[in-house]
Amino acid sequence: MTARRKLIRRTALAATAGVAALVLAACGGGDGGHDMGSMESDSSPSASAPAKAGDHNDADIDFATEMVQHHRQAVDMADLAADRASSQEVKDLATKIKGAQDPEIRTMSGWLTSWGEEVPADMSGMEGHDMSPGMPGMMSGEDMDKLRKASGAEFDEMFLEMMVEHHEGAIEMARTEKADGKYSPATKLADDVITAQTAEIEQMNKRLG
Repeated sequence: MTARRKLIRRTALAATAGVAALVLAACGGGDGGHDMGSMESDSSPSASAPAKAGDHNDADIDFATEMVQHHRQAVDMADLAADRASSQEVKDLATKIKGAQDPEIRTMSGWLTSWGEEVPADMSGMEGHDMSPGMPGMMSGEDMDKLRKASGAEFDEMFLEMMVEHHEGAIEMARTEKADGKYSPATKLADDVITAQTAEIEQMNKRLG
């Protein structure tokens, strides 16, 4: 955890917890579902109960903060497939990834806001920008620029190889949250990430042959 984020945490106003319940109640529902078991169903903890002070710990904050950025890059990669991929299977997979991860970004951003934490600025889509190279599975700015310049079969192969690596990083982060996290909706989302992205890795590896 960076010193800056610790400072933000120490200086957060006590009133944030009260505002938190209202914010999360507004953000918690109606975002759509994960293809393979999302946090966004009516019965999910995130949809039915607002966050409360003491319900989460530093591991939950780290998970939400980092996974928001991680998901944003995956969505950025998926957006490229619409007019660059030659395979319909790759296009369909990209659509599925975006459809699952966009709602999860909104959910996790809502958690951070409710906890009085800073939601990371959205730097996705910026050429040459390394969003957060220290996180597992994140592509460098150079990698993303290469993907943007590719098309056809070259794009398909590059996209699949990069997304396998990206998913493996997300699974690693999710396992850390399951081991160390306290906030039950976050640990449930970590479970969903592991289940969905493990299946997608298998699909992509089969496509790569």
